[in-house]
This record gives sequence, C-alpha cells and structure tokens, in this order.
Amino acid sequence: MYKSLLTMSDLSNKDIINILHDAKQFSSSRKDWHLSKSYLVANLFFEPSTRTHYSFVSAEYGLNCKVVDFNANASSLKKGESLYDTIKTFAMLGYQAMVIRHPEDEYFTQLQNIDVPIINAGDGCGNHPSQCLLDLYTIYENFNTFEDLNVVIVGDVSHSRVARSNDEALTRLGAKVKFAGPKEWMYDKQRHMDLDEAIAWADVVMLLRIQHERHEAEMMQNKMGYLEAFGLTQERYANLKEHAIVMHPAPVNRGVEIDDCLVEASKSRIFKQMENGVYVRKAMLKYVFQEEF
Repeated sequence: MYKSLLTMSDLSNKDIINILHDAKQFSSSRKDWHLSKSYLVANLFFEPSTRTHYSFVSAEYGLNCKVVDFNANASSLKKGESLYDTIKTFAMLGYQAMVIRHPEDEYFTQLQNIDVPIINAGDGCGNHPSQCLLDLYTIYENFNTFEDLNVVIVGDVSHSRVARSNDEALTRLGAKVKFAGPKEWMYDKQRHMDLDEAIAWADVVMLLRIQHERHEAEMMQNKMGYLEAFGLTQERYANLKEHAIVMHPAPVNRGVEIDDCLVEASKSRIFKQMENGVYVRKAMLKYVFQEEF
C-alpha cells in the first residue's frame, strides 16, 4: 500500500519525526540503501525549479528509481489537455509515482482518482511539504527539538507556500512562530513583529525570497531599500543570538533579502538546507512507498 504526500496535514507529528529520523539515516549509515524495486517515477514540474526538482532527481536515482522528467512545453497540454488527463495518462502508462509542482493552489484536489502516489513539490501559494520537511530537518539537526524554539519568518509571507507549511508544522511541534516584513505581505498580522525585535528574539531566522513574479512593479521597493528595511544586514546579523541560525529556501536574491557576504556566514544554513533536501526527499519516497529499512 502506498501513501501520497500532498500537505503537511497529511502527516502526524509521529510521521514527521520518523521522516526526519530516516533523513538522518540517509545522511550517514544508509547512504547506499535502495528501495525494494526500481520504481518508475515521473517528475512533472509546471513551474521553474532548480533545488526542488533536481534534489528529487538526485534522491530518486540514489534510491535506484527509474526517472523521467516531463516537459510541459512538448506535451499535449499545448493541445488543450487537462491536468487530470495528463496525470492519468502517466498512471496508465505504468508510472508508479509522480512528483508534481503546479502554479494552481491545491491542484491535487482534482487528482483524487489517480491510483498512484503523488508527492506535492509545491502548489501555488499553498503548500510545499518537501521544503518544509527539509527545513524541519535542518532545525532539528541544530537544536534536537522544536519545543519552545522562537522562529521568525521574514518577508513575503502571504504569497509563500514555504511560510504556510512551516508555520503549520512548527506550531504543531511546539515552536513559537512569528512574522516580520512589510505588513501588507502578512496573512496573520496578529503575529507580526518589528524585524529588529524579532532578530533579538529568534532562535531561527527564516528569510523568504521576494516573489517578483507575484507582485506588481509599483509594490516593489528598490533593492537597497528592501535590504535596509526588511533584510538581514550585517548590523542585524551581529544582533543574533549566539546559537541562532539563518535559513532561506532559495533562490536567494543576494543583497535584497540578505547581505551578499552573509549567505555563507557561520550562522547561515542556506546551502546546508540544499544538501539536506536530498536526504529528506529520499525519506519522503521511502514513506510514500511504505518501505522499511
């Protein structure tokens, strides 16, 4: 029996911790572990992606899957085929799992009759469970707990599927989640904090990319203006707690969300998140195929 993984709500707290423990195994003693058979997996990305797409590819090959990347521009979508019919076609052709990113919020609600496991690699402004799980793993790796951790998510919160998934999961696991950034970009203004106060309060500072593609030009401040008002400058970095860590789902707009010289600073985990993404996505594939070590 398989399971799809579409939102963080699909996972119990126990499921989350088990996936994180499996990711830890993949980072060390289980590096060469394979699934019980060579599953045929299709990656269907209807939005541009580097880290999510290719870390899934790396994870799939690492587990000995047979991997196919879908090209929407060379498919029958150009002839008017629906998303459902496209995905159903892959299922009928023998594909045993699909990793899907799509710009529509909760695109997966129209795929309930698809009889193969689906992993949501991001939907609209809604959910991003694989990014959330790798973020959780990175936090757990540093603190070995979520209970009573102070986490501030900074930036374009209202348009961020990363923010929504992390907010849900971290709160369930016992962390205290606040937001900072332009107030018009908040979906919960009750938890908004002044950024400088948040920097001194937080154990984890999670920066978000400004989503230029989702904003009208007149809403955008100039780059230097955003960095000074809402970005992680060297001055703010100096006010972080000694044990605090800095995260960002990437791609990073250097000099906008974070000063260029801080992307690889000692408290930054930005590139470590990318490495952890492969371990976590291996653990997700193990979970959806319901296999055991």
